[in-house]
Amino acid sequence: MPLTISPSSTSIISQRPNLSFFKNRGTGPAFIKLPKSNNNGNVGSGGLVIFASNGANNRQALEVVFEPFEEVKKELLLVPTEPNASLARQKYTDESVAAINEQINVEYNVSYVYHAMYAYFDRDNVALKGFAKFFKESSAEERGHAEKLMEYQNKRGGRVKLQSMLMPCSEFDHAEKGDALHAMELALALEKLNNEKLLNLHKIANENNDVHLVDYIESEYLNEQVESIRKISEYVAQLRRIGPGHGVWHFDQMLLNDTAGVAA
Repeated sequence: MPLTISPSSTSIISQRPNLSFFKNRGTGPAFIKLPKSNNNGNVGSGGLVIFASNGANNRQALEVVFEPFEEVKKELLLVPTEPNASLARQKYTDESVAAINEQINVEYNVSYVYHAMYAYFDRDNVALKGFAKFFKESSAEERGHAEKLMEYQNKRGGRVKLQSMLMPCSEFDHAEKGDALHAMELALALEKLNNEKLLNLHKIANENNDVHLVDYIESEYLNEQVESIRKISEYVAQLRRIGPGHGVWHFDQMLLNDTAGVAA
C-alpha cells in the first residue's frame, strides 16, 4: 500500500472527489480508500493512503519535541569568554583534571625507575643485555602512557601540570636474591602500584559521572596493566626457580632474543 504524507488532509480530499474518507477518531492519521487504478496506473486497487494528522496531533503522537534553537540557549551561555579558558571543556571536573595530572606523574616516575634499571644492567661489569633491553622498552612504554594522558587532558580541555619526580635508586644488586630477581620483583611491585593508581582514577571518574573518562581508562589502560602484571609475575617465578647462578645468563639471552620461553 502506498504511504502519502500531507500537511492538510482536507485539501487532498477536495482534489479527489471519488475517494472515500475514513478518519480515525483518536489522535492517529486519516485514512483514504482509493478506487481501482486508472489507465495511468497512478492509484492502487482498493488501497489506503495514510495522511499525517495536523498540528497538535502530530506533536502529541511523537511525544518528543526537539527545539534546538531553544535548547541551545543555555549551552550558549556556558561558552567561556575568558581568553585563557578552554572552549572544549564540558562536564570535566577539577577533580578529574587533578587525578589525570597525578597519574601522569605516576607514569613518569615508573618510567624513570625503569630507565635507571636499564642503565644498571647495561654496565660493562653487569652486562645483562636482555634485562637492559627489557627495562629500556618498559621505560619507553610508561613514558608513552604519560604522553597519552597529556594528550587526553588537552583534548578534554584540562590543563597539564607536570610535577617533580624523585631520583630513583641506581644500584639493584641483592645479597640473597641477586640483581636480576631483585629488579624484576621491584618491577612487579611498580606495576601493581600503577594499577592501584589507575583504579583510583577510574573511581574518581565514576564518582563524577564522567562516562568518557571511564571508557578511556578501561579501554586504554586497565586491560594492558593486568597483562603486564601477569607477564612480570611469570618472569619472577622463573627467576626464583633458576636461582642466582648460571641460569640468569640463559634467562637474559631469552629476553634479548624475545624467544617464546619467557613470552607472556
